[in-house]
Amino acid sequence: MATKEKKQKASRVVKGQELEVEHLTEIADVTPKQARALLRKHGADWTKLKDEAEDLKQE
Repeated sequence: MATKEKKQKASRVVKGQELEVEHLTEIADVTPKQARALLRKHGADWTKLKDEAEDLKQE
């Protein structure tokens, strides 16, 4: 039973990450690939994510 619960929690995290990717691409005008890389690097630190995304857009 515990194994089933772990699988459900893991799938929720993935779905949540995709929502974060979509949100970051919309607000920062970056590609999904760039958004995933930023999320892996900075986690849920949205201030830092927005700053880094702005830097990417300027390049």
